Amino acid sequence: MREEYDFSNAEQGKFYRPMEQLDIPIYLDKDIKEFFFSKLKDNSEEFSLNSIVNALLKKDIEISKKLSY
Repeated sequence: MREEYDFSNAEQGKFYRPMEQLDIPIYLDKDIKEFFFSKLKDNSEEFSLNSIVNALLKKDIEISKKLSY
């Protein structure tokens, strides 16, 4: 490492992104991932694992809201 660095042209916050904009990786268990990939292979329509998991989570949130009222 150098003894001294020149930050005179540095830009503060250049790579800052608010927490809401970060894509957080979510790791599925092996058996769950295999289940979804097998369903994706069987289906002739084009879906992504991301869209399927998001749709399931949205449905789960909707059910939870109905049960809590």
